[in-house]
Amino acid sequence: MLLSFYGCDLTDKSSVTDTEPIPNPFLWENANIYFLLTDRFYNGNPGNDVNFDRNENTAVLRGFEGGDIQGITKKIEEGYFTDLGITAIWFTPIVEQIHGIVDEGSGSTYGYHGYWAKDWTALDPNFSTATDLANLVETAHQNGIRIVLDVVINHTGPVTGKDPVWPDEWVRTGPQCSYQDYQTTVECTLVKNLPDIKTESDDPVELPQFLKDKWAAEGRLDKELQELDEFFERTGYPRAPRFYIIKWITDYIKKYGVDGFRVDTAKHTEASVWAELYKEAVYAFNQWKNTHPDKVLDDNDFFMFGEVYGYGISSGRDYNYGDLNVDFFNNGFKSMINFEFKSDANRDYEVIFSKYDTILFSSLSGKSVVNYLSSHDDGTPWDKLREKPIEAGTKLLLCPGAAQVYYGDESSRSLVIEGTEGDATLRSFMNWNELESDASRGGYNVNEVLAHWQKLGQFRAAHPAVGAGKHQIISESPYLFKRTYQKEDYKDQVLVGLDLEKGEKSIDVSGLFENGMELKDYYSGKSVKVTGGKVIVNSSYDIVLLGK
Repeated sequence: MLLSFYGCDLTDKSSVTDTEPIPNPFLWENANIYFLLTDRFYNGNPGNDVNFDRNENTAVLRGFEGGDIQGITKKIEEGYFTDLGITAIWFTPIVEQIHGIVDEGSGSTYGYHGYWAKDWTALDPNFSTATDLANLVETAHQNGIRIVLDVVINHTGPVTGKDPVWPDEWVRTGPQCSYQDYQTTVECTLVKNLPDIKTESDDPVELPQFLKDKWAAEGRLDKELQELDEFFERTGYPRAPRFYIIKWITDYIKKYGVDGFRVDTAKHTEASVWAELYKEAVYAFNQWKNTHPDKVLDDNDFFMFGEVYGYGISSGRDYNYGDLNVDFFNNGFKSMINFEFKSDANRDYEVIFSKYDTILFSSLSGKSVVNYLSSHDDGTPWDKLREKPIEAGTKLLLCPGAAQVYYGDESSRSLVIEGTEGDATLRSFMNWNELESDASRGGYNVNEVLAHWQKLGQFRAAHPAVGAGKHQIISESPYLFKRTYQKEDYKDQVLVGLDLEKGEKSIDVSGLFENGMELKDYYSGKSVKVTGGKVIVNSSYDIVLLGK
């Protein structure tokens, strides 16, 4: 098994001897995933801010703001993500968006969010170039960070006056989903004017003429047609709409070596489609590994997790449509976004942690969930006014399962923006200016909040047991618990104390850490030695995070 330290490539086994400790493996079950809107995080290249004459006025936060792939790369290079303990970055779709503006209920808007595809085979110049994407993946991997692309198969972008219409053989434009049962959730349009790909169809279709004309004008028609011929010849799939799109989006794996997909609107598409996508994603990932053996981080499989809106961990493996239960975990997904966590966050630590441990080691054994507290389209985030950012970080980053940090969770970026409608209020530009000015929100200094999230994140990144280990309470008062993870010859264990007394703390670690062992408190940064089955931690904090 190839293992890698967080931030270090250890594919050279010659550096590990029998007397040295086995390095920490990267586990998706323990991932600390940073989720950001590509257009709203950091502007690495102001020269690409306007394309396709997207100059019309929009509603508040409904237009392009300038964030791009180069901006993400710059922050990786600066160590922002490493300092935060981030082990994977997921950003909104970067394929070419519709060019026109849409006048919807929440006001005039462009496809700044990335979910309105016009051409799956091209990057939108507002988000940067193919060269920039290659550099991003390379830079991330050099820093021990995986890259997750957000992918959409369910729908195209809306119809506008500037963009051609997809043929009827490819899409339906009605009825609109009513969510009464399986059919009225899947074979329908999410909202008005959002053409729904006919993913259920196996009928062969021709490429839309507008796409062939576009590729011809860009000088790549023959190349694209040849690649499609090779794909369909290799796979034997019919030239149905979904298989074209599966080919197009798995190309990003084969070309750039991205490590995972977050699948958008998964419950609105037949689950079998995601199994087909995963099969081709694994093939593409293995192709990339075979052609880039010197760049392979480890032996992890391709990772895919889904947005089945409303799914919660208590449901176990099934999602209930009302008239049908579907196991998405059996259709390519290793993990699911857990919409239940923000409700669970209102409960005490032990209630949350023991609940998640029980489910993850029973009905979801071998699978996982991605927990979150705020996101780009959840209008009821936990702690919307950012009045409990310390508690938020503690509960999210210490909970069993993977964690999703939504950009600005770690810096108390405001989720209430004056003049916005709908989900736009959740999508302001990253508050770098507030970090620079040492601002406060909700009674907390934003840099103190950031420091808290950094400490917890680095602890999680250094110890797979935090998210993937078995949880066991040690004492209720003071509240102490341990997590233990073991696979083959590798073992990791940690001890955590919350709501402790500040100052000197004597903590019983017998049965977990041996006498004479040097441990680190990842919260205070202090080293301690186990003596008489105990460690003494003298810090001004009420949290202790102990591990090797």
